[in-house]
Amino acid sequence: MTGFEAAVARHQRRVFSFAHYYLGNPSEAEDVVQEVLLRLWQNWQKLDAERLEPWLLRVTRNACYDLLRKRRSTSRYMAPDTENEVTDRAPSDRPGPEAKAEASDFRKHLLAALRKLDEPMRSVLILREIQGLKYQEIADILEIPLNTVRVYLHRGRRRLRKQLGRVYDHVPA
Repeated sequence: MTGFEAAVARHQRRVFSFAHYYLGNPSEAEDVVQEVLLRLWQNWQKLDAERLEPWLLRVTRNACYDLLRKRRSTSRYMAPDTENEVTDRAPSDRPGPEAKAEASDFRKHLLAALRKLDEPMRSVLILREIQGLKYQEIADILEIPLNTVRVYLHRGRRRLRKQLGRVYDHVPA
């Protein structure tokens, strides 16, 4: 296995996960992953192995942002397709359709709440709460100060609680 193949195997899942939560659409996330991996191939010789993950996630974020911008410009001409949302596939610890429906419903509301957040707050929340990255890693990826990461994380959590609290009475706002 070459170094490039090893890097792809190691980081592809994280890139997809970030794009998936950022965009809320698995097929668009797959397109972004392909674009990011192509850019990785094109820049492979220039990249530092220690800085590879922050570079990949920064490129992923930018590709997602470009796709959203493109989506907004074409949405004026097309009706939104809500049937292909990611909300029909949600992980559940408990078997049964009721648990799956609850998880799917929560995921739908969480993705909608995340989409309402401005940048870079949305990216900070996805990288910390979904990807599980450390604060310093997030600061490096987004190229913002560490204290700014903390502020965005605090404010983003508060906004998510507020938005989800409107839907779920038991979530403290």
